[in-house]
Amino acid sequence: MNTNTFLRQGLLAGKTVLVTGASRGIGRATALAAHREGAHVLAHWVRDQKAAAEVRDLLGDRGHLVRADLRRPDETEALWHQALGWRGRVDVLVNNAGAWLSSPLADQAAWNQGWADNLALNLVGPADLSRNAVLHFRVHGGGVIVSVSSRSAHRGDDADHLAYGAAKAGLLALTKGIARGFGSEGVLAYAVTPGWVATDLASGSADASGVPLREVTPPQDVAEVITFLASGRSRHTTGATIDINGADYVR
Repeated sequence: MNTNTFLRQGLLAGKTVLVTGASRGIGRATALAAHREGAHVLAHWVRDQKAAAEVRDLLGDRGHLVRADLRRPDETEALWHQALGWRGRVDVLVNNAGAWLSSPLADQAAWNQGWADNLALNLVGPADLSRNAVLHFRVHGGGVIVSVSSRSAHRGDDADHLAYGAAKAGLLALTKGIARGFGSEGVLAYAVTPGWVATDLASGSADASGVPLREVTPPQDVAEVITFLASGRSRHTTGATIDINGADYVR
């Protein structure tokens, strides 16, 4: 297949892509971008049924919805098996679902709960899905995992969100380990680390005054990078972390 034909069909033509947290924000933008590039998209959601239904309508026959609470290992496992049941295989996993959950030091109960929730949703859930993906990819000729971490993984987060930054840093380490451990078997793993993005997660908190571009990052910018990485067109980028923050934090 020549390059022109490949581009005309779309970067993800014929691929099945699982996007977690696909009802809103970065996940929604990624689901729609992958669909535009020819993918069949399994869109995961957990809370907003109306938003999820809107995404399903936009995806049409090449879309499918599955609800799961990724803080619960049993539901995370069920999500993966439902994804496989839809089309018999998954080619790309996008670990996008997450939340900026507080873990204040002054309150012992809130601190404990914050750590438990952040680790469950922002690290263990994606890790469990990634485990299943790697096992699947190893016997099906390879596949791609793209995980959405955070700028906080590099620089730490604020005093009330220490657990969030730590969990997102763990997600980076997981991505690097998968890339190093299973690259020889065709498993590619990438991470993206957005700063403030114009999503519900950042609502009321984002301040673009210190960002060189003077604007909060649109979710579509993140989605385009994820979609390109998911295509496998830059295989030797595996293991890399791509920063998407308008030069607000430059390493």
